[in-house]
Amino acid sequence: MAEGSDFRHWDELIPDALGLIFSKLSLQEKLTVIPMVCKSWAKAVMGPYCWQELDIEEWSSRRQLDDVDRMLQILINRSGGSLRKLCVSGLHNTSIFFSIADHAGSLRTLRLPRSNISDGVAEQIAGRLRAVTFLDLSYCDEISACGLEFIGKNCKALVGMCRNLHPLHTAGLLAPDDEARAIAATMPKLNHLEMAYHTLSTKSLMTILSSCPDLEFLDLRGCWDIRLEDKLVAEKFPKLRVLGPLVRDVYERNEWDEFSDYSYVSDDLAWDLSADYFDDGGSYDDPWDDEGRLEGLELRFYEGIDDDNGTFGWPPSP
Repeated sequence: MAEGSDFRHWDELIPDALGLIFSKLSLQEKLTVIPMVCKSWAKAVMGPYCWQELDIEEWSSRRQLDDVDRMLQILINRSGGSLRKLCVSGLHNTSIFFSIADHAGSLRTLRLPRSNISDGVAEQIAGRLRAVTFLDLSYCDEISACGLEFIGKNCKALVGMCRNLHPLHTAGLLAPDDEARAIAATMPKLNHLEMAYHTLSTKSLMTILSSCPDLEFLDLRGCWDIRLEDKLVAEKFPKLRVLGPLVRDVYERNEWDEFSDYSYVSDDLAWDLSADYFDDGGSYDDPWDDEGRLEGLELRFYEGIDDDNGTFGWPPSP
C-alpha cells in the first residue's frame, strides 16, 4: 500500500473478511476465478466462510453420479463443519449420506431430491440431523414411512418438509397413507409441507391437519383422492394455503427422462475443471490439486442456451 493512501489493497484484507465477501459469489467463480487471482485470495477462498451454503442441485442433476459424490465430498470438507445449507440431487452412494451427517452440526436446510437414501440410512443418520429445520426428500424412492418416522422423531426442529413423488411411481403403493401418518405422528411443528402426487386419503390428510396446527402451506397437487372443501379449510384452518389437488397442467413431462441423456450437450457450452485445479492440502502455489482426489473430474455449469441455434435449454427441476 502506498504511503499516505486512504485505501487498502484487497490482498491485505484479513482472510475472514475476504471469505465473507467471496461467499456472495457463485460456485463457478469461487472454484475457477478467485483462486487464480493471487495467493491470499486462494487461501481465503479455501476457508469455511465460502462454503457454508452449497447449492449444486441444478448442476448435479446433469452430471455422472460418481462425479457428484466426489465433488460434494470436497465441498463438505471445505465447510469445516460450518455447513448451513446443502442442496444436491441424485446422491446414490451410501457413504456420502454419512459424510453429510458427520458435518451437519450447523445444517439447517437439506435438500436431497432423487437420492437413494434408504430407511436403514435414515435410521443411522437421523440423530445427527437434529439441527435441520427444512428437509427435501422428494422423488427418493428408497425411503418409506419407516424412514420418515426415524427422521421426525430425531429432527424435532423440523418446520418444512418436501416429500413430492413422481406420478409414475405412485401406482400400486400397498400402504399409501403410511407416510402421511408418519408425518402427522412425528412432525407437529411443520408449517410447510409438500406431498404432490401422493395417493393419500382425505382421512389421513385430516390427521395431518389436526396434528400440525402451525401448517401454513400444503402442496397436494395430483392427490386425486383428496376431497377437501374450501369452506371447511377457511373455517378450521384460516392460516392454511392449499395448492391442489386439481392442477391445470397435468404432470405430462417426465423430468427423469429429460435428465437421463446428456449426449447432446456441446462442450462449447461448458466450463471444465480438471484435476490440476484442486488443492485442499494447503499449497497455494498450485491451489487446485486436491491431492489427486478429483483426477479426471470435469465440472460443467451451463449458462443460457440459445434454442435458435439448434440446442436445448435445461428445464427446471420438478
